[in-house]
Amino acid sequence: MDRRKEKELEKLSPFEVKNTLISYAEDSHDHAFINAGRGNPNWVATLPRAAFFELGSFALLESKRTLTHLPGFGGLGEKKGVATRFKAFCTEHAASEGVQFLEQALEFLTQKKQFDAETLLHEWVEGILGDNYPVPDRMLECSEKIVHEYLMQEMCAGDFPLPEGSFDLFAVEGGTAAMFYVFNSLKSNRMLNKGDTIAIGSPIFTPYIEMPELEDYALKKIEVMEDEKMAWSIPDSELKKLRDPKVKAFFLVNPSNPTSMKLDDSTLRTIASIAQDRHDLIILTDDVYGTFADNFTSLAMLAPHNTILVYSFSKYFGATGWRLGVIGIHKENMFDQHIASVSDELKDTFRIRYGGISLDPDSLKFIDRIVADSRAVALNHTAGLSTPQQIQMTLFALLSLMKGGDEYKQRAKHIVRKRYHALLKHSEGREIVSEHDANGAFYYVEIDIQKIAMETHGKDFFDWLKKKYEPIDLLIKLARDNGVVVMPGAGFDAPDWSLRISLANQSDKQCEIIMDAIEAHINSYYEVFFTK
Repeated sequence: MDRRKEKELEKLSPFEVKNTLISYAEDSHDHAFINAGRGNPNWVATLPRAAFFELGSFALLESKRTLTHLPGFGGLGEKKGVATRFKAFCTEHAASEGVQFLEQALEFLTQKKQFDAETLLHEWVEGILGDNYPVPDRMLECSEKIVHEYLMQEMCAGDFPLPEGSFDLFAVEGGTAAMFYVFNSLKSNRMLNKGDTIAIGSPIFTPYIEMPELEDYALKKIEVMEDEKMAWSIPDSELKKLRDPKVKAFFLVNPSNPTSMKLDDSTLRTIASIAQDRHDLIILTDDVYGTFADNFTSLAMLAPHNTILVYSFSKYFGATGWRLGVIGIHKENMFDQHIASVSDELKDTFRIRYGGISLDPDSLKFIDRIVADSRAVALNHTAGLSTPQQIQMTLFALLSLMKGGDEYKQRAKHIVRKRYHALLKHSEGREIVSEHDANGAFYYVEIDIQKIAMETHGKDFFDWLKKKYEPIDLLIKLARDNGVVVMPGAGFDAPDWSLRISLANQSDKQCEIIMDAIEAHINSYYEVFFTK
C-alpha cells in the first residue's frame, strides 16, 4: 500500500482499521490467522452459566404448573411455595454443578445477606423466563442488591474504606450502552453543553475520544496524559488541569486501555481532593478491567459525590456476547444537586421533557432520567435491560461473592499474566512493564515501536523510519506477511509509533509469534536503512 493510502487509513477509528487488517490477514494463507486486535477473552466462566441453564429448567417447570391444559404453553410462576419446590428440584438434581451453585447462592443470600427466599426465587423465575417487563425498570430489586454487593467488593479492594451510603444502579446492555446513555443524559440535562470543555485521561478507549467530537455533543477536549516514565500514572502537573473551572468533566478508563495500568493510590487521592474542592466537576470512570488488577479501588469509591461509575461484566466473565453492564451513581450526588439548582427556565424545560412520566419531574433523580432518556422518555414504560440478562449478571456477581470467587479471580489474572510473560520472553530481554507491577492489569499491552527501534538500532534509524514510513505500515506488514492483527496505538491517544496487543484472546505460543514477527519486521526495516 502506498503512503498516501496509508495516511488515509490512519484517519479511521482503530476499530475500523482493524477490520481492514483482518481482511489482509485472512488472505495470508501461509500463516495462521492471529487476531490480537479485539479484546474478546477466549475463556468463559462456566459455573454461573451452568447455574443459569439449571435455573431455566426449574423456571420452566414452575411455568408449566400454572397452565397445564394447553400443550406448548406455560403460565406465570407463583411466588407462594416456590422455595419448597426449589428445594425439591435441587434434591432431584443434586449431582449437577449448576444446581449446587444455586443451592449455595440461595443459602448465602438468605443466611448471610437476609434475602427472603421466596421473593428472591420468584424474581429469578420470572426474570429468567422473561415473562414480564423489567420492574423496576432501572434494575430488578434483588438483582440490584446483589450486583451492588459485588461492586462494593470488587471496586474497593485496596486500602481505602467504603464510602458511606450506597449507589443506585441501572442495568444496561454492556459498557457501550452505558457510555451512550450517560453522554446523552448529561447533554439532555444541560450538564454538558455544546462548546463545553472536558478532560480525557489519555491514552483511553477510542470512543471516549471520538464521541465528544460528534455534532451531537460538540465538546472541546483537553488531554490529561498518563506518563510512561511514571508507570502510566498521571503526574500532578497534568492533574492540575482539572482545577480549571472551565473543565466541566473528566472521563477516564481505569485500568487504562491500551496501557492496562490502574491509577496508583496517590493519583486517586489527588483526583478525589480536586473533586472535593470542585463540587461541580463531573467524573466518569469506566472500570471494566479493575478485576484484573491487584487491590483495585475505583475513583467512584473516593469521590462518590462527583462520579458516575461504568462497569461491564464482559471481560472478566468472558461474556461479551451477553452485553451486561451497569451504571452506578451514589444516592448523594452532585448531579441531583445540579438539577435542583438550575434556573426556572430550565426547570420548565425539564418539566416538559419528563412530565409525562412523573407527577413531580423536579424530583426525578438523574439516574432515573438516564433510564428515561435511554428510551427517548416517551418509551420509558418499556425501559430496562432484559430480565434474563439481569439474572445472568446476578449469577456472575455471585460467583465472585461466594466461596471460590477469589480462586476464580486468581486464575483469570494468571491467564493474562502468563501470556504477558510469554510476550516478554521474545522481546530480547526488554521489559515493557514488570509483570509484578502492582498497578498492572495485563489485559492489553502497548508496544512502543519507537523505543524498540531506538534501543535496537539507534536514533538515526528511527528518524529515517519515521520519515520513510507511516506507523500503520508495520501493522499492514504484520497482517499481510504473518496473519497477525494488532491495533494502532495512536487511535487510543497513545504515541503514533505504538501498537496495542490484546492478551485476552491469545495463547502463550501466539504471544511469542506476535513478538517475533514485530521484531523481525523492525529488523527488516533496518536492513533497508543499512543498505541505503
